[in-house]
Amino acid sequence: MSQTYKATGINLKAMPLGETDRLLTILTPEIGLVRAVAPGSRKHQSRLGGRSDLFVINECLVVKGKRLDKLIQAETVRTFPGLSRQLARLTASQYLAEVVLLMALSDSPQSDLFHVFVEHLERLETASSGAVLAALCHGLYHLLALDGVAPEVHRCTLSRVEIVPNLLDPAWRVEFSSEAGGLVQADGATQLGEGQGRYGQPPKRPLLLTATDVALLQQLTKPEILSTLPMGLESQDPQPGKTQQLWARVERLLREYTENYFERPIRSAALVDVCLATL
Repeated sequence: MSQTYKATGINLKAMPLGETDRLLTILTPEIGLVRAVAPGSRKHQSRLGGRSDLFVINECLVVKGKRLDKLIQAETVRTFPGLSRQLARLTASQYLAEVVLLMALSDSPQSDLFHVFVEHLERLETASSGAVLAALCHGLYHLLALDGVAPEVHRCTLSRVEIVPNLLDPAWRVEFSSEAGGLVQADGATQLGEGQGRYGQPPKRPLLLTATDVALLQQLTKPEILSTLPMGLESQDPQPGKTQQLWARVERLLREYTENYFERPIRSAALVDVCLATL
């Protein structure tokens, strides 16, 4: 006798399976990741067709299987139509979904991860073209923070001295090291380079950050991004596209940090480089 269970979940990944099916990876708050076949969902007018699209939240009825579960019924609770109306929003959402897949567990409640991810999809859905990168960085940082592995952006990771960026001093600099876990003062970076990096490899050379870079990183720790530029920079009247360039630097830094931590590339990041470069 088959065992069925109910769960509310959001589709993170969908892959073709056979001639007409899809294999879904669903994040549920109750039991974590679920991998289930949506039978016939690629058929024209299938009742599971639209319900098996990315970022659809369904109330699911699933049959437990030996290898793969089977989705037999789904009632849509919520969709995010604004994501598919702009390629940049959709790509940024796929980027965050890829990171969620690296973090999520199966057979374990993932309520906080579910709600944080949905919250940032909501923000991406309404983000203007110029704010997509900022929203992506904000979501990525909050996911890392939820997992307890966000980089330290307020203090030197070695000396624990608070770091306050001076936006009025163009020569102000601090370094960032994925190996150390965040910001490092210049003298501390030298000490870091004397040892070994993670996994016994030589440590990477720390990246040199400007005061603006650090100010943007520190904004990411807030519940909301109040502006797309740090206080004190708006008055400098940046050139068109300057804001995008600033957030692009932050995204690349967070991407390298995340890939270094999980030891996996973020494949969707390549699409971000392409589609957001044209905004």
